[in-house]
Amino acid sequence: MKSQYNAAVYPANRAKQAAVAFVFLWFFIGGIGHFAFTAAEMRIVPPYISWPREAVLISGVFELLGAAGLLWLPSRRAAAIGLFILTLAVTPAHIYMLQAPELFASVPYWALLLRLPIQLALLAVIAWVAARPDIHSAPTTRLTVK
Repeated sequence: MKSQYNAAVYPANRAKQAAVAFVFLWFFIGGIGHFAFTAAEMRIVPPYISWPREAVLISGVFELLGAAGLLWLPSRRAAAIGLFILTLAVTPAHIYMLQAPELFASVPYWALLLRLPIQLALLAVIAWVAARPDIHSAPTTRLTVK
């Protein structure tokens, strides 16, 4: 007897694994960036937030915790939901950059414009990672007799 993966189902599982890896890397690298480049990150915090350093460091901690939570299957859904909320919470920084592009002259304006659509795509991927697994998405084992 030999077991085979159902070819029609397995690619969806691989795509989900790739999505988890992508979201992990996005937030792991980003979280490290909050500590390695704190001053640069503080520049994009909107001025109405009176504690930019703390906002950057706290969001960096949550990015790293969320990334780590993605690696353990029992915490993956909660981590993804947290990262989704965190991503929404940093939206004012993207809007601020669009409202005051002269403060970010080192960033091309087209890149500032792309930040929001990229964030929407990231939210969609995070939502997919957070979605409960469909019973049909796991690889199935089919026994065949030879």
